[in-house]
Amino acid sequence: MRRTAGLTFVALAAAVIGLGASIASLYDFLGPAPAFCAEGGCATVRASAWAHPLGIPMPVLGIAFFLVALALGFIEAPRARKVIVVVGGAWAVLLISLQAFVIGAWCKLCMIADPAAIVYAAAVLAGARTVRFTWWRPVAIAPALATVVGILALWSHAPPPPSLPAGTPPFVLRAQQPGTVTIVEVVDFECPYCRMMQAKVTEAIAKAGVSARVDRRMMPLPRHAHAMPAALAYCCADRQGKGAAMAEALFTAPEASLTPDGCEELAVKAGCDREQYRRDLPLAVGRVASESIEARASGVKSLPTLFIGGEQVVGAAMSTDELVAAIKRASI
Repeated sequence: MRRTAGLTFVALAAAVIGLGASIASLYDFLGPAPAFCAEGGCATVRASAWAHPLGIPMPVLGIAFFLVALALGFIEAPRARKVIVVVGGAWAVLLISLQAFVIGAWCKLCMIADPAAIVYAAAVLAGARTVRFTWWRPVAIAPALATVVGILALWSHAPPPPSLPAGTPPFVLRAQQPGTVTIVEVVDFECPYCRMMQAKVTEAIAKAGVSARVDRRMMPLPRHAHAMPAALAYCCADRQGKGAAMAEALFTAPEASLTPDGCEELAVKAGCDREQYRRDLPLAVGRVASESIEARASGVKSLPTLFIGGEQVVGAAMSTDELVAAIKRASI
């Protein structure tokens, strides 16, 4: 009897925790700026193609599942309950696997909601019973849910991004993330100097010993015939959470191979879904155009142009050691 009561409590607690994490995640999906999880892993997961199955934000599915789970905690429908928990638990395992093996990034809130679904399923299958309905029991869930959301807000709250000097371009300010140095790089994948700088930046990040990330902005130059297909390919891959792998592939591939077909093959090798890649091409056209216009309007004239913290680096003359020093200065 005690075992059954314990499993019942675990099932209800897991559903409440999962619902709270899903609500927090939906706020970050739809809000003007992430309030619960603004870290790189959360942002990467939110930007991936897997975050919007059939155009529906993933947290909406999580909220629906946990609401049904809570309702079935007060309704005698054992068969329906078992079907729901099996489907929900299997879906949660799939989502964790996608983060581990496909997206290559972890979202804090997902790693609360998904394990909560698995725990809920395990508790129900192990013998958790439904609770006799009385008016105050469902009502008591509301403060418990509010407590979960409040704890998540405190736990996942990150320090604000670093303040940058006056006159810093707006796109550089928007790219900043708390807790890490953001290197904003305006690039043309066919530009030989961009390619030269890429190798230095990669080495500098490895040597700096601080958390750093690269945020790339597209500015394909008209004189480079393959720059536009490469920029479009990067944007499509970035939508699937494969931006870093795609950038490396584009920078290292022979320039002559950066044709539309060649870029598509590079994207597939980088782990992109081919059909999703093709569907995203129209969106990529708009992104490349807007980023190019904004970069030029902000005074970017030569490539590569990097913004490391408050420092602007133009051209590929800076050495790896100088880049390391700039990254360290930006981390202070």
